[in-house]
This record gives sequence, C-alpha cells and structure tokens, in this order.
Amino acid sequence: MSKRKRKKPESGATPRAPAPQPAGPTRWTQKRRITVAAVGAATGLALIAWGTAHHGRSAAGAPLPPPSAGAGRTPVSYADFVGSPTCRECHAAQYARWERSTHGRAGGPPTADRVIAPFGGAPILFMDAVVRPSVDGRDGYSFTVAQEGRPARVFPVAAVVGGGFMAGGGTQAFFTRNDDGTLRFLPFDYSAHGRAWFCGTSRGWVPITPALRLEECVEWPPSRVLGGHSRFASCEQCHGSQISLMFDTTARAYATRFTTLAINCESCHGPGRRHVALARSGAIDTAADIGMQALATLDKDASSRVCYQCHSLKTEVRPGFLSGEPLEDYFSLNLPMLVRNQRYPDGRVREFAYQEGQSYSDCYLNGSMRCTDCHDPHAQSYRDVTGTPLRGRFADGQCLGCHASKAGAPERHTHHRAGSPGSRCVSCHMPYLQEALVGDAVRYARSDHTIPIPRPAFDTQEGVPTACGLCHQGVSVDTLEAQVQAWYGELKPHHTAVTRLMQADGVADRGAAAELLLTIEPRHAAARFAALLRFMTEYLGPDLPDLEPDVVDRLERLSSDPDLDIQSLALASLHLARGEDPQVRRTLTERLGALGPRATAVRARWRWILSFLGDAYLERRQFARATTTYRKAEELEPGDPAVLGSVGRALSSGGDFAGAVRYFRSSLERAPGNPETLVNLAYALGQGRDVAGASAAYQRAIAANPWEPMTHYSFGNFYTRIAQPQRAIQEYERALALDPGLDLARRALERVRGAGARALP
Repeated sequence: MSKRKRKKPESGATPRAPAPQPAGPTRWTQKRRITVAAVGAATGLALIAWGTAHHGRSAAGAPLPPPSAGAGRTPVSYADFVGSPTCRECHAAQYARWERSTHGRAGGPPTADRVIAPFGGAPILFMDAVVRPSVDGRDGYSFTVAQEGRPARVFPVAAVVGGGFMAGGGTQAFFTRNDDGTLRFLPFDYSAHGRAWFCGTSRGWVPITPALRLEECVEWPPSRVLGGHSRFASCEQCHGSQISLMFDTTARAYATRFTTLAINCESCHGPGRRHVALARSGAIDTAADIGMQALATLDKDASSRVCYQCHSLKTEVRPGFLSGEPLEDYFSLNLPMLVRNQRYPDGRVREFAYQEGQSYSDCYLNGSMRCTDCHDPHAQSYRDVTGTPLRGRFADGQCLGCHASKAGAPERHTHHRAGSPGSRCVSCHMPYLQEALVGDAVRYARSDHTIPIPRPAFDTQEGVPTACGLCHQGVSVDTLEAQVQAWYGELKPHHTAVTRLMQADGVADRGAAAELLLTIEPRHAAARFAALLRFMTEYLGPDLPDLEPDVVDRLERLSSDPDLDIQSLALASLHLARGEDPQVRRTLTERLGALGPRATAVRARWRWILSFLGDAYLERRQFARATTTYRKAEELEPGDPAVLGSVGRALSSGGDFAGAVRYFRSSLERAPGNPETLVNLAYALGQGRDVAGASAAYQRAIAANPWEPMTHYSFGNFYTRIAQPQRAIQEYERALALDPGLDLARRALERVRGAGARALP
C-alpha cells in the first residue's frame, strides 16, 4: 500500500460504499448484501429499528429537461447475428487462425478436448466436505458435494470457461444450470499453473486443502451467474459471445442466452447479417458500405474500445448490451474507481484490473498505440506495428517497431547483455505482476499495460513491485534506485495530471484541492477523471451552501468536457452539491439541452453516480442524505421505476413508511410485478400496520418470481413480527431450500424455533 497518508473525508464528503460489483450497485438482496428495507429480525424477535430522519427536499427550480424520446439508432437484436461458421465462407484464413486461438477455444460445453482439470481423479478435500469431480462417459462431467450434516448434492457441469491459456497463470472455471434458469459458477476453479483446485475466499484465492471449510469459499453455495444482471453478482458478458440474462415473466424463470462461450467474430466486428446479405447478393462492391464497421479504419480510442468490451473493468450503466452497440452507451470504464480504489495515481493496478491501464501509457497518450499494434486480433499471436509476426510475447519487436533508435545497440539502453532476459523491453516496461486482490497463493500475474518507467523508490512507496526487484531479488531498494539514477540520470517526470493527483494527498482545504484536482489538462482523460472523482468523494456532499464560487466555476467548465465520464461526473457533482442554486440549475439545463447524440450515455452515467451515492449514504444510515440524492436522480430520470424504488427505500429506512408506500406504488405502476419493489412495499406496509396489504404484496412478489430466497426470508420476518411462528418457519425453510447458504434465514429459523421450544411447558 502507498506510504503517503490520505486525508480523511470532510464531514460533507461523499463516503465510498462497501464495494458492490464493477457491473453496478445491486439493490436486490444477496446473501452478503442486504436490501435495507427488506431486512427483518436482527436479534430475538425484534425488527431492526431504522429510526427517523428529516428527509431532504427535492431540488428547487425549474424541472430539468426530460430524456429525449427521439428515434435514435436501431438497437441490435439476436436476429442480426449469423455466427462464426458463416464468416468462414469468405474469410477462411482468418477463421482458421481464430479457431485455433484462445478466443476460439475460450469456452463451451464440457468435452474431453476442452476440460483440463482432473475429473475422475482424486476427490477435492475440505475440512467439512468432500467434492468428487467425476466424468461419466465422454462428456458427462459433474461435481458431487458431500458436506457434513447435509445431503449430498450433484452439480452437473453445463459449461466450461477458460483453458489455462494465460502465461501468467491460466485457470479453468465451471458452471452448472440452476433450477431457476441461471448458469451458476461453481467455486471449484482449476489452476493450470499450480495444477491444483482453488477457490476465492475473503483473503483471496487459495488452494483447496483439508484445512479449508467449504463455506469459506465466497461463491458457495453457487450464486455468481453467467451474464450481467442487477440481481446477481455476475461474470458480465465477457466469457462468451452475445450473452444475455433476463427474467421471463411468462415462464417465471431466468433465461440465459448466448451464441457461444467462445469469443466469436461478431463479438468484435458486430452483427454480420447485413454484411453477409450484401456479400451473398454480390452488391458489396458497389454498396455505400460493407454492412458492418471496418475495424482497421478506427482511431486508437475506437479501436481500443472494441477490446475493452472484455479486457477492462467496467460498470454497467444501462442494461441490454450486445456487441455492435456503442460500448459507451452501456458501460463506463472509469466508474469502477468509484466502487473500489482499483488504481494507483499513475494507473498501475492497486487491486485488480485487466488491460485498460494502456490509457495511462505514454505510448497511448503521446502516440497512436492500440491493442492490435502488438496483438494479432484473429490468432492472438504477437506482431509489430507494421503487422510483421513476432516469435512470441517477449519479442522486442513490439517496442522496436516504434522505438527504432534502441535497436542498433540495445545494451546502451538496457545496460544488460543483448538477448538476456534483462535486456528484453517487456522485462522492465511491461513486467508480469500478481493481481493483488487475488493474493499470492495462486499464480495470476498479468503484464503491466501502463508501460511504466522502472522507478524503484517510487514504485516501492506506491506498493507496486518494481521491475528491477523482480529479477534482482534480495537487492535493497536504495541500491536499485542508485543504479537506475547512475545509468539514466533524472527520469522522465509523470504526466502533469498524475502529478497533481499525487500532490493532492493530505490537502485539507477544499479550494486548494480544487486547484490541483479540477484543473483542465490536455489529454490523459483517465487521470483527470480520477482527480475529479477524488474531489467529489472527499470534498462534496448534498446541497452544500458554502461551496466556493471558484469550485462551482471549475466544475461547470468540466461539465462540457469531451470525455463522457468526466462530463457526466462533473454534472453529477454540480447536481449533488449545488443543484438548488439557480445559476447551477441553468448550467445543468443548458448542458442537457446540448448533449445531442451523447445524451443516452451521459444521462445513464449521471443517474448511476447519483444512485450509487444514494446507496452509499443508505449503507451508512444517513437517510436524509440518501433521500436527497435519490430525489436528484429522480429529477434527472422522472418516472424511472428503479429510481422511484430507491427513494422509497430511503424513506422506509428513515421511518417514513407512508411516503415509502407512495413511491413503491408509483414504481410498480411503471414496472408491474417487480419482486424487489413488491418486497420493499410489503415491508413498508407491514411497518405501517397494514397486515393484509403486506401479506398480499409478499404473495405477489412470490408469484412474480418464485426463485428469490430473500422474498421468503422477508416474509418470514413479517410472520415473526405478527407472532405467527409456524408460518415464519415455513418461509425461512423455503428461503433455505432456494439458497442453503443464506445465513440470515438460518439464524432467523434457529431463533424462532428456539423461542417456540422455550415456550413449551
């Protein structure tokens, strides 16, 4: 960790919420994250007393312009995709390279040629369970879990993701089809590097041994799903092609849909139906376009976004993405920094990331570097900037294609013998670093795509393993630093935006911090976003009457920034801190009116930010702030059912159950049958002594989605509160049947049964 001390947030600052997933804030309950309005008995038979609060007022002034109802672009649908085999008809050479690549072999049904883990071998031994990975015939793979005190369960393997391909530590994961229609991740991963089974725990990834209890695996029982969904922790859309997960209200089950669990042609090129039609008709040579985007013509930003669909941490700000849609309309690459402090100021990985660190590199900022300059997009082999194939991932041609002056006598630059590992460009500038969030027990290292200059003293201060120390282990940092300075003298300074971000550490005065963090800098959008985010989370809060005019002026200038994320964050910051001020109100209205084709992407981010901040206040029981912030989101998206539900949750948590009921009912008018809203409505009605109304709402929630364990848990709490223990027991048991790992329900069941036993003569 960095040795620089961070300033504590001021009393008006926005706190970070305890890390929800990078896809976005989930309000529906999971076993480790509870919807506050649905929480029931905490101890004994008493419900949690949320207390009362003075709720924040809606922002004053004229209403903000509503979302445009314009036609926009035609959305992509599944009918637009033709599948990779169709592409082979004309592009046989590219198809052949892709088919052998890691993208082409990324996943699919369990088959003998795909599964690398030792099924049929030794059992996986936990302290309290035995898991037997077995294979019956050629393709019948399964895990049988025998846990102490519980009946054995068989989990057939429905899908395999990964094949142990990555040089820094490849893994393979397995999914089973749940009764509710989801494909759920099984917490028995296999490490090709370590030739061992492992699982994720609260302390990182660890090999499975008899010293580990099964329930220490955070994904047990299986809860993470394939495909993005606000209800679940998920694997997003990356591990497969054209993945979607929706709740089918007719079938009353989830529908998991995908083209393939490989990464197919249309994942990058977009839907091919129109292109194929033009090619087969013979009209493609005379048509105005080829029926899909020509990826080779994209600039560095658009080209990188094609890869960032998967090779980045991102936050879903709008559901429904399919390849071919604008990524920025559905995802933000920078908002994950609001959820978790993922990066150091210079962009290197603090906890976990993918390859989006490239946006911090000089090769990108001061050059034209895109992913395909080094990576062949079809074969995933390596090449130089001219497209010439290279012998492997460590070939210097990746760098020397642009830095030709270093090729003649490499020892003059590297100070290591030519051809030695220490003389490779990537050894110093793209070292393999273990992802900190996964821990050190299981190898999972990735090449540092920020392409930094080795700075032994600075690197160590930041908490990043320095490239020099990876080879010269046991040599002191002072010695390494002295050698680097002797060879190279004064090193190239960091970008100004990064320097300002670091200089802001420990600055208590808001005006001084604004001067450092809210200064317009050319280029480096990622660092400027990080600076603005730092300012918002540490110095701003809802409706600050004393916000300095200079700060408002700086935020207003940033609210016209060409970068979508920066513009959205600046607008959200202004709205949060001074949304009732008439001048700021005019600015917000003007900016909304001038968004044009950016409107969808900016509004989605703006609303997501306000909703996330509302969640953060709600987590900390700051109900007035939560209500105020959610109502600002309501101003931006009036009538949005999710936002209305959020306001209801804040009111309910603060004790205004009548107000909450009005908001929940308004939400249900726009999204009838939403089980989360029905559960929260039931809770509020129950607290308002409307027993019949609460019971009816719970019944409607169960009818809408019979697979949701938290509905039954909350219904059990309701029955506990009205002194109907037998019905409470039934609901807790139903919750546990759907999710055996729901400890809230297990503890509640034990309390109710214990209270009943004590009441017997």
